[in-house]
Amino acid sequence: MVLNDVPILQGHSYILACNHFSFWDGFWVSHICLNSFYKQNPQLKTVYIMVLEEQIVKNKWLTRLGCFSVAPGSESLTASMDYIAEILDEPGNVLLIYPQGKLESNHVRDIRVQPGITGIIKRVTGNCQLLWSSNFIDYFESLKPSVYFNMLDCGSAKDFDYRDFALKINDHHKAAMKKQFRFTKN
Repeated sequence: MVLNDVPILQGHSYILACNHFSFWDGFWVSHICLNSFYKQNPQLKTVYIMVLEEQIVKNKWLTRLGCFSVAPGSESLTASMDYIAEILDEPGNVLLIYPQGKLESNHVRDIRVQPGITGIIKRVTGNCQLLWSSNFIDYFESLKPSVYFNMLDCGSAKDFDYRDFALKINDHHKAAMKKQFRFTKN
């Protein structure tokens, strides 16, 4: 596992957004949390993972790993957003989200960031650092895959701009992908 991390701000909560391409994504994020967040901020408290309600219904065991559900377009969405804001107003908490809102290949070049993140950010009143990680796996000559975590500091909740956030993520994702493997123009 190769981690290309960024400085983690002290006295903040954190939103860690990643590309979502595998069942293993949540487990790999624990590697990021231990080897980046916790090493830089030993006061790290709890990692919460936002999951679509349909996934929690299929896999109830996810709730034992810190997962909680959201149902976009439902009446419960406001309560979920308030819960998320409460989590993020506490320094040291980490919220993991997959802004694509669905599983896609890790070779997707454009990350389609769903606008729901705006509803989360506008409710946060404390200091909250926004981070992105473009994660890729490759086997190369090995029987076991290597996982590459390419992190990006996307600023704070106070200076959040949805379009800028999506552009930063996509520029970084493409640059990380080019660095990772041979990149074609098609």
